[in-house]
Amino acid sequence: MRFNPYLSIKNSTKDWFTKKQLEVLAWPTNSPDLNVIENLWAIVKRKIRDRKPTTLDQLKQNIATAWEAVSAETCDKLVKSMPRRLQAVIQAKGAATKY
Repeated sequence: MRFNPYLSIKNSTKDWFTKKQLEVLAWPTNSPDLNVIENLWAIVKRKIRDRKPTTLDQLKQNIATAWEAVSAETCDKLVKSMPRRLQAVIQAKGAATKY
């Protein structure tokens, strides 16, 4: 599937780019390979799912507990993974990576 940058742009914006003779770059609106928050969300979701909340109050408490349990080291590791992520995306020529 090819990314179409015009799918997420309003007609008035498209017209403006056309009038200004500007090229819209093919840039995905969301690139999980380059977004460490996606990995952080996955960690938090696993912690919540493992506790199996059955009420809304339990879910709220589990969310707070899961976020508090994420260490600074985990966040640091994710941030430090960016050079590897960038290299993987470059090598994959923009296709999906293991990240």
